[in-house]
Amino acid sequence: MTTIEAPRSPKPARTRRRGINGEKWGWIYMRASGLVLVILIFGHLFVNLVSGKGVNAIDFAFVAGKLADPFWVVWDTLLLWLALIHGSNGIRTLINDYTRTPLTRRILLIAVATATAVLLILGTLVIYTFDPCPAGAAANLVPSFCQGR
Repeated sequence: MTTIEAPRSPKPARTRRRGINGEKWGWIYMRASGLVLVILIFGHLFVNLVSGKGVNAIDFAFVAGKLADPFWVVWDTLLLWLALIHGSNGIRTLINDYTRTPLTRRILLIAVATATAVLLILGTLVIYTFDPCPAGAAANLVPSFCQGR
């Protein structure tokens, strides 16, 4: 004979796991980074597409002028890091939800982490090592502040 508990009977006390709850912090990160990303993305789009001459004005000199200003270096770095980590955290959630075997899950998570790390390193290097006044460049292709070099 099978006994069915009463619907309102007290449940046994669950033991609380100790340590950091990674899923909770991932969830919080997604909300916080999403909010900051909205501001960063709309600022980026406004400066690049709305102010000035629009998309036709985006060339090497435009990018060089932006990356010569420390404000835009920090802005673009924040945009890069928050967007990449936000996206990879979303992919990590999908992998955890839809993969069936632990081996497949581990392989996919390592691939996402590796791709994210490589893109963060390369993107950050581009932002911080960008030379707005390359030697030997044609004068009409570089920003006006490079003429004195």
